[in-house]
Amino acid sequence: MDILQQLKGLGFDTVPEDFYRLIDGWKEWYDGDVRKFHSYHIYNGQSNVLCHRYGMGMAKKVCEDWANLLMNEKVHVTLEGEKEQEFLDTVLKGSNFTVKANEMQELKCAYGTVAYVPRVVGVPVNKETGNVVGTAENIILDYVYGKNVLPLSWSNGEVTECAFATEHVTDNDKYVYMQVHRLNSQKEYDIENHLYDNNDGSLTEIKLTDSKLFENIPPVVHTHSKERQFVIDRMNVVNNADPTLPMGVAIFSNAIDNLKACDIAYDSYVNEFVLGKKRVMVKAEATKDFDGNPFFDPDDLAFYMMPEDSEAGSMIHEINMELRAAQHNAGIQDMLNLLSAKVGFGENHYKFNQGSIATATQIISENSTLFRTIKKHEIVLETVLERLTKIILRMGNQFMNAGLNEDVEMSIDFDDSIIEDKQTDFGRDVQMLSMGIIQPYEFRMKWMNEDEETAKKALPQMTQMMGGIEEIEGEE
Repeated sequence: MDILQQLKGLGFDTVPEDFYRLIDGWKEWYDGDVRKFHSYHIYNGQSNVLCHRYGMGMAKKVCEDWANLLMNEKVHVTLEGEKEQEFLDTVLKGSNFTVKANEMQELKCAYGTVAYVPRVVGVPVNKETGNVVGTAENIILDYVYGKNVLPLSWSNGEVTECAFATEHVTDNDKYVYMQVHRLNSQKEYDIENHLYDNNDGSLTEIKLTDSKLFENIPPVVHTHSKERQFVIDRMNVVNNADPTLPMGVAIFSNAIDNLKACDIAYDSYVNEFVLGKKRVMVKAEATKDFDGNPFFDPDDLAFYMMPEDSEAGSMIHEINMELRAAQHNAGIQDMLNLLSAKVGFGENHYKFNQGSIATATQIISENSTLFRTIKKHEIVLETVLERLTKIILRMGNQFMNAGLNEDVEMSIDFDDSIIEDKQTDFGRDVQMLSMGIIQPYEFRMKWMNEDEETAKKALPQMTQMMGGIEEIEGEE
């Protein structure tokens, strides 16, 4: 891995290269084409025939489904401060966070580890000292995943120093940009910036000024901050490949055999139709009339002409093999159930029906495997979103003089619509409100996602509005 060699050349060490080879293997399954599995040979009695195994692409499907469960359009970060909320929304929108966040959850499931790295743009920096000498124009997010996340130091699974590599293309030139976030002797973060030419497939370090994309970035930026300017995100699953490393594992890393079983069963199902194709065996003398004109279309693949010296038998013999569709359907369903259980969905999450895979859409009970697993992964994701928000607010103050409250109260609202029947829950709360069991402001806090102060302020206005409605109804 060339980027590892470049990092070592700078005097830094990271996760062992063997672990990054595991990521290469997960990537093959995520891509749906594993060289030593989907390409194989079969001996037909005379020679080894190269074959391609049909696959269901379940590794990609599993990652997509987990991403949709964890991060979708219904997930919101709500800040009490209006100014802080507006600033956060502007930064996230400018970095296409709504789309990229879902993509990053999918990539996290596939590669094990992703990172969000906020950085300022348009900030004047003294290129000689590396000190910021003005205010930035904006904050954007870099999204990094898999082998491009390079931890340098960590403790108890928390990464304190890290390098991040991202690929860029401009004017048909390919570059790899690497940021190294490290602590200096004052325990403050410095960010080293390195640029590599990647046009010939190998990395060669060049000056930042050699590219228009990076000509205004200094070699080193002194943040004068003891707080990290990056967030690492991974699935809440133990890295059983090496528990001492701060890297996560693919959600399907311990279900490789189950992925193989699904593809083997599906390949057999497809080949059942290929090998079970109807054939009509015809002896040579039955293919032409007395005048030598052919009875059958020579391009029709249903007919197979037998050798002239073939043994006696019927002139025309039909071979119509019975397809084992029901048995294959049952076998594939069994394999999907096992895979579903291994990746945390519980059994029966997938249904193989009429040659397609459907995903369960029923409401999930609170004692189900999937409910508990979702809540388990949300523990990590909630912390990630909180840390990312704090970093953005802090950088807004430090580099843009935004005047934000960095300790503003925040809440992370995840999508529970598939976990609980919200309509039933809402109706129950309305009944409890009418009985006086819960207070109106408590109802607003829960269903309007308001803090207590905001909810109580809205009550007089709501009471006045409801009174007006009742008067109108009384006049009718």
